[in-house]
Amino acid sequence: MNLIRTKDAVGHILCHDITQIVKDEVKGVAFKKGHIVKEEDIKVLLSLGKDNLYVWENKENMLHENEAAEILRDICKNDYMDETEVREGKIELVSTINGLLKINKKKLNSINSLGNMMIATIHNNIPIKAGDKIAGMRIIPLLIEKETMKLAKDLGENEPILCIKPYLKKKVGIVTTGNEVFYGRIKDSFGPVVKEKIEAFGSDIIGQTIVNDDIENIKQAILDYIDKGADMVLCTGGMSVDPDDKTPAAIKRTGAEIISYGAPVLPGAMMLYAYYSKDDKKIPIIGLPGCVMYSKTTVFDLVLPLTMADEVITKDYLNNLGIGGLCLNCNTCIYPNCGFGKGN
Repeated sequence: MNLIRTKDAVGHILCHDITQIVKDEVKGVAFKKGHIVKEEDIKVLLSLGKDNLYVWENKENMLHENEAAEILRDICKNDYMDETEVREGKIELVSTINGLLKINKKKLNSINSLGNMMIATIHNNIPIKAGDKIAGMRIIPLLIEKETMKLAKDLGENEPILCIKPYLKKKVGIVTTGNEVFYGRIKDSFGPVVKEKIEAFGSDIIGQTIVNDDIENIKQAILDYIDKGADMVLCTGGMSVDPDDKTPAAIKRTGAEIISYGAPVLPGAMMLYAYYSKDDKKIPIIGLPGCVMYSKTTVFDLVLPLTMADEVITKDYLNNLGIGGLCLNCNTCIYPNCGFGKGN
């Protein structure tokens, strides 16, 4: 710290808060620690009786917390993001669209390991809405070495740590299986639930076909939607291991690549995820277990945002859902702002 005359303090950084007290009017901080003194501040400081000030020694190899925070912002910020004004060395990023948040965890951990700086984010691979806060960053001390911030910039080079992938408008076909629905013994309750979830992402249902428990009929209904230009086909019903549940076999018979039949998620363990290749395109075919019909949040809610953002679902991704894959069925559901499905 240096003690200097207030009149000479322009451009220097205050070491401590300066309080203003006016009887029956004001009692509070007029200037916070870390404030960079401006020309217009001098008159106010003198009026507060501050003829001299303690300031940080301004070394050429150091950066003020606000300047350093802006470097962290640049390391993180990408398209579809707004930033808050830097205050006391802190900046936050906010999404401007609905989409899927992707985080480069390796880069994030490397920068946080440097010390004297931090970047905090919400979870990876979750759906976010316009206006959602997604990250905050700041410098821990008031001043930090330029060389340390150069290390951070080098670690964050090439592409930002954060990415928001917008959802794509997809055409979705629904194939509902089951003799009980096909022959009118019960009313289909699955279709309306699935339609609501799809339309929430701005996509369109191009049709729903109800078929009996016949493998060839189910297969053909799936292929018919692909021929009609479907970007995704959802199969509801017939997904258990009972002998009369034929949907998994029908999906396999289309020639689709089965990524996984089963996932370490409750509710939703019996989900099947597959890709059908047509031309240069991979079309997801998803076999939905019965829990999607009656449980508010299931494995479908974990894979649907990624699918709508054209993320490739892999076996490894599904396996990693095990930690956090148990939904607690809270009385008030706050998903995605909870631990469900956060293994990735």
